[in-house]
Amino acid sequence: MTSDRLDPLPEDYTGLLESLKDRVRQTRMRAQRTVNTELIGLYWGIGREVLTRQDRQGWGSGVIRRLAEDLRAAFPEMTGFSQRNLQYMRTMVEAWGSGVNVPQAVAQLPWGHIRTILDKAESPQSRDWYAAAALEYGWSRNVLLNMMMNRSMERTGTAPSNFTRQLASPDSELAQQVAKDPYAFEFLGLSGEVAERDLEQALMDRIVEMLRELGPGFAFVGRQVHFEVAGDDFYIDLLFFHVEQLRYFVIELKTGKFQPEHAGKLNFYVALVDDQLRREAHAPTVGILICGSKNEHTVRYALGRTTSPMAVAAYTYEQLPAADQRLVPAEDQLTAALDSLPETARE
Repeated sequence: MTSDRLDPLPEDYTGLLESLKDRVRQTRMRAQRTVNTELIGLYWGIGREVLTRQDRQGWGSGVIRRLAEDLRAAFPEMTGFSQRNLQYMRTMVEAWGSGVNVPQAVAQLPWGHIRTILDKAESPQSRDWYAAAALEYGWSRNVLLNMMMNRSMERTGTAPSNFTRQLASPDSELAQQVAKDPYAFEFLGLSGEVAERDLEQALMDRIVEMLRELGPGFAFVGRQVHFEVAGDDFYIDLLFFHVEQLRYFVIELKTGKFQPEHAGKLNFYVALVDDQLRREAHAPTVGILICGSKNEHTVRYALGRTTSPMAVAAYTYEQLPAADQRLVPAEDQLTAALDSLPETARE
């Protein structure tokens, strides 16, 4: 007679299960990447053939349309052989060179990412930058589109700072890379003038979007972080920690125009964090003042005598009133509407 009672699990069973689950996940991810790389390689080869024959034999749109129809008929289970997609394959090869092999960054991106970059990039440099960034940071297609629409490449590392004087190389370059100018706060949906506390609250309400705008590596520490100095109370607007650079970032918000005294206050806050929070393994704390507007010459004079590494950047946000914003279709809605049209209409 058999018993339905289960045998007792060994002591290491839970650890073994988690290990096997991790192995399955990693294998599935590698398999997905391999399939994607093979698919992009196929598309690259088709694009090279189309481009070559267009150059040598003068292929027109009619030949490409017929090729798309015949490929779909031969492989009805595959969805990537529309005439529009064939045109993208050709454009991909033309954009990144007509070599036999796909560039490494491009080969590892999903096809939707590649199409987005081809549609939105304004130069070869921006194509390469966004392709590399999307791969390094694992951006989804929507995040990639948002970064490109907000011109993230053009804004990254452009804020005036004193990093080269206050930080040793390459530490100064690392800090400069995360200092954007201006910061794009369009996701807040604000319009007109707002108070500093209202701006701060709006950023906290959309903390995920704010972290995305700050860039990879930032972790939120606190808002209105309290410090006491011999009985005097001070509050830092926003405090972040960069998990890759291992440093605190003090962020102060000013909705008006930059004033020299703002730099002195931020210098004081950076010194507080360095003294009370920074550990031996941490890199020096950095301050970023984000303001409504600034005079570049005033900023450089103000930063010239400060003793802490700091940068000053402006910010932008949506200027349309809320009622008008609701009338404007979102980018993904426009894309979905376009993709739903018959191919002849899209062309």
